[in-house]
Amino acid sequence: MNVQDLSESAGSSKDLKLVNRLSESRSPYVRSHMNNPVAWQMWGSEAIALAKKSNRLLFVSIGYAACHWCHVMERESFENRDVAALLNASFIPIKLDREERPDIDRIYMNYVQATTGSGGWPLNVFLTPGLEPIFGGTYWPGPGSTTVMKDGIGFVGILEKIRDVWKNEQQRCLESAKEITAQLREFAQEGTISRQGEAEPEGLDLELLEEAYEHWAAKFDPAHSGFGGEPKFPTPVNLAFLLKLGQYPSAVEDMVGQKDCDNAKEMVLNTLKAMNRGGIHDQIGNGFARYSVTRDWSLPHFEKMLYDQAQLLSVYLDAYLISKDAELLDAVYDIATYLTSPPMQSSTGGFFSAEDADSFYRPNDKEKREGAFYVWTLKEFQSILGDRDAEVLARYYNVQENGNVEPEHDAHDEFINQNVLAISSTPEALGKEFGLSNEDVLKTLKDGREKLRAHREKERPRPSLDDKIVVAWNGLAIAALARTSNVIGGLDKERSSRYLKAATDAAAFIKKELWNEKDGTMKRVYREGPGDAPAFADDYAFLIKGLIELYEATFDDAYLEWADRLQQTQISLFWDTAHLAFFSTAAHQTDLILRLKDGMDSAEPSTNGISAQNLDRLALLLDDDTYSTRARQTCDAFEAEVMQHPFLFASLLDSVVVGRLGLKSVALTGEGERVEKWLQSWREKAGGVVSRVGGGARSEWLRKRNKLVGSLDVKKESVMVCEGGRCTEELGTGMGEMAKALGEL
Repeated sequence: MNVQDLSESAGSSKDLKLVNRLSESRSPYVRSHMNNPVAWQMWGSEAIALAKKSNRLLFVSIGYAACHWCHVMERESFENRDVAALLNASFIPIKLDREERPDIDRIYMNYVQATTGSGGWPLNVFLTPGLEPIFGGTYWPGPGSTTVMKDGIGFVGILEKIRDVWKNEQQRCLESAKEITAQLREFAQEGTISRQGEAEPEGLDLELLEEAYEHWAAKFDPAHSGFGGEPKFPTPVNLAFLLKLGQYPSAVEDMVGQKDCDNAKEMVLNTLKAMNRGGIHDQIGNGFARYSVTRDWSLPHFEKMLYDQAQLLSVYLDAYLISKDAELLDAVYDIATYLTSPPMQSSTGGFFSAEDADSFYRPNDKEKREGAFYVWTLKEFQSILGDRDAEVLARYYNVQENGNVEPEHDAHDEFINQNVLAISSTPEALGKEFGLSNEDVLKTLKDGREKLRAHREKERPRPSLDDKIVVAWNGLAIAALARTSNVIGGLDKERSSRYLKAATDAAAFIKKELWNEKDGTMKRVYREGPGDAPAFADDYAFLIKGLIELYEATFDDAYLEWADRLQQTQISLFWDTAHLAFFSTAAHQTDLILRLKDGMDSAEPSTNGISAQNLDRLALLLDDDTYSTRARQTCDAFEAEVMQHPFLFASLLDSVVVGRLGLKSVALTGEGERVEKWLQSWREKAGGVVSRVGGGARSEWLRKRNKLVGSLDVKKESVMVCEGGRCTEELGTGMGEMAKALGEL
């Protein structure tokens, strides 16, 4: 294709009349733009063909429903008729939900990060008709915006510049785009091909855990806890890794050092407490915001994401088990309550994706504000609580007359006189200050919190709900709730039962609505019916994780059977036979310029990290060496990258430990008080896998799939623990022939 060919076909572009087609989408985020004057198109073969026929660039804007700056850019630009006229006349504008198509988002996010040094949402990229990027960025100010960017250029200026460059220097654009795409492909391969030729992997050593720890120890913020400066993210996967350092087999502690393992634990405990007391935690309701704008956790971006709640629930649970700190158990109950209550829990099963950051402050307001549902003035405290109680709660939550948000963090003047609630005192200190008993202070705080919550629920419109059900995130929630139910069974049977039911309902919903039993595949998203996008590798990995936890919570091997089937499908669709590990997308995806492989952790754990963990657990539960071999191969696939930056691969390091030291496996048979007590004790410790036959367990399929388990006496009361090729009978009744057989493996 040359400049002359392109110019000859360009005439059709002038006659092209686009109309906004977003009403065809089921995505709440995409549909929220269907009344824009921008003639948005849906991503797909039709829009791509339109770009080729009209010789226009595609302008692809990617975001999600709870994204604050996505809403800002919509108000400033996509609702502006002058901006819309530019987009409609010269581009094929496409609006895309990153949660429906994370594969597309990751490709162009990599491009923007590589070319600008940063990323985020909204993600905006200009693509050739061949889907190759020529320019991109995140938020750009629209006409009349008060936001000042470093380079001073706004969205209109960018549109005009890109339009003119494409019109006048098209061949140069195409050549540049091809070069950039080649570089992206080469960069992507660096993360997917560790071994060249026939070189065998050297193997990943335990020293990597020490290196990862040292990185996070150097990044720890001793003043406010957490890691790094601002903005500050919870990064649950890293917290989970640090917390587990002292829980791994003793060889890890010998390598890292007891002092450093203890320090890792303290860093996590301090971080979790700082978050729990900070503004990132909804002090009046439940749940946690996505991240904090400030180092001290005081000012969040207020959106609440399902994947954050699920991961934080697991981390707070592990932290409680290690510390037995009641504050951390309260946080566990807080998050689990948020997950298993409206609006996040669907009445038909499954968990919705997110709550928005922005909302109306009052029902009759015309314009949404960030955090409007969550912030308070001192006058509101006084009106709702009365003067004395208002004074006590204001001191407790750091409520100031002029607000507690610094002006430099209030770009749009949304927080003038407003306060984000964060715990800044203790009941003991308040008792001394106000001359109250500790009981009076606690009652005042409890009653005041209930009054504030009742007022908020009655008077303030709740933020918009992204009511998509995403398989991957539901898998994380199922896993967290099932394990929480396991652990707290001896503490609170009512909560334990509720959490387990929520997890089983979600799994049943996915199986009914999104899984194709005939071929073992899934769709990724449900909203008013299954979506068009197929499930990606992370959907399989995270759901398998959830099903394994459900099995260990119920000992119903139907969950294990389904996990086994999904694991086979994941291998069939996503396994890289040439260079090992799992691609994020299946081979037959036709609208992608790259096939990426997810090894590094981000806000979510990496697909390959969780997949390796699943394979290790299934290998023991099913006595299937092919799974353990793939777990080792998954680690080997990222050998060079992990050795260079182990802290970026925290979830994969778990399987590095298993590869070197093995994983503890337990088989229970029969029933009786001793078995039940042993099981509850086991459930309160991290690590290993447990299966059960007899004692009310559903195990017909498992006994056929795992011949060793199938040989156990289902009536005998027994607890057999195997680790490192050796098995012992924990109830002291003798190992028996089966234990000896296991010990010889």
